[in-house]
Amino acid sequence: MADPLILALGGTRSGKSRFGLAAATRLAGDTARVWFLATAWPGDPELDDRIARHRAARPASWPTIEVGADLVAALAATAPDEPVLIDGFTLWLSTLVGDDEVPAIDPILDGPVAAALAAIADRPGPVVVVSDEVGSGIVPMHAGARAYRDLVGIAHQRLAALADEAYLLVAGLPVPLKGGRGS
Repeated sequence: MADPLILALGGTRSGKSRFGLAAATRLAGDTARVWFLATAWPGDPELDDRIARHRAARPASWPTIEVGADLVAALAATAPDEPVLIDGFTLWLSTLVGDDEVPAIDPILDGPVAAALAAIADRPGPVVVVSDEVGSGIVPMHAGARAYRDLVGIAHQRLAALADEAYLLVAGLPVPLKGGRGS
């Protein structure tokens, strides 16, 4: 089996992280080692709790890299043939947007997002990307939130085009969107 790129999309508490963890574990096979690329920033009590639960759910032997704004550098720091689990892509995108009132999304898409997608596509080992589906709800009233939603939607389209498998997680169930076998 070729080393796949698997995309897991879903809403809050949809089971996407659990799905990503299972897919990465399956891809690791006998090596049982997966590089975990963490994109969440601690400092908010609710997010700190989620980070702790996610950390407890994965094996302690998995190396963890705090991504920050440079996903390309984080990917380069991994063993190229070993599986990588990026959780989550939307939090990384929010790092790129920062505190801009209304971010200009084209420079983000053409710069760091394009570079990250190229690095993911060029990677010889398998990659699992977990990301929040944010465009299925109401239209936000704030222009900055609409710009972020658009950034995420376009980035997801580009990532899904590269993916070998893509799933939408709903109520803990993976709905295959492209390729796939479930986890």
